[in-house]
Amino acid sequence: MPFSSNPIYLLVILTMVISWLIQWRLRSKFSKYAQIGLQSGLSGRQIAELMLADHGITDVRVISTEGRLTDHYNPADKTVNLSEAVYEERSAAAAAVAAHECGHAVQHATAYSMLQFRSTMVPVLSSVSTYMPWILIAGVLMIRTSIIPLGLGIVLFSLTTLFSFVTLPVEFDASRRALAWIDKRGIVTTQEHAMAKDALWWAAMTYVVAAISSLATLLYYVSIFMGGRDRR
Repeated sequence: MPFSSNPIYLLVILTMVISWLIQWRLRSKFSKYAQIGLQSGLSGRQIAELMLADHGITDVRVISTEGRLTDHYNPADKTVNLSEAVYEERSAAAAAVAAHECGHAVQHATAYSMLQFRSTMVPVLSSVSTYMPWILIAGVLMIRTSIIPLGLGIVLFSLTTLFSFVTLPVEFDASRRALAWIDKRGIVTTQEHAMAKDALWWAAMTYVVAAISSLATLLYYVSIFMGGRDRR
């Protein structure tokens, strides 16, 4: 089946375009909100440390990491990693990101089930990610002689798709925790809360599109697999 006539292939292309647009919108939103200072005057680091303390978390460090939008929580060494700008900035964007990453730390401390499930998948995905692309390529090239390689590739790729969808509730829950806390603690004003919520919504959309894109790609390989099986 030619690529251009496969609707699933067209869906893959469409999700790639949408992903680029959302990434652009996300960067635009964060750049805009980074220019608006918090009335509380707290930096991203201070907000993160305060949120951790309020939740009784004393074994997690807040550190600065290089890059832009590189913020993340590392459950392995219990660190909230804030990009250099977020670490120092005193803006609605910095407040949103810092609190969101601490939301993951709270999930970890409270044994949030979806985070635990996602964490158990990481070692497996790390071990197969190196070989999976090559297995898929070999499977597509060998489809006329054997469907086994592509079938194996599909099984492995389905794990990455599952991981993408498991990530969604983890990210949305972290944002929910973050927004509830910064509001209750008086970190932000009503207007700043709206900006923080908007920034986190666009960040969440990147995960949603990534999950849909992964599913579309999986279905595309499945369509090739089914076509190869039917020709046998």
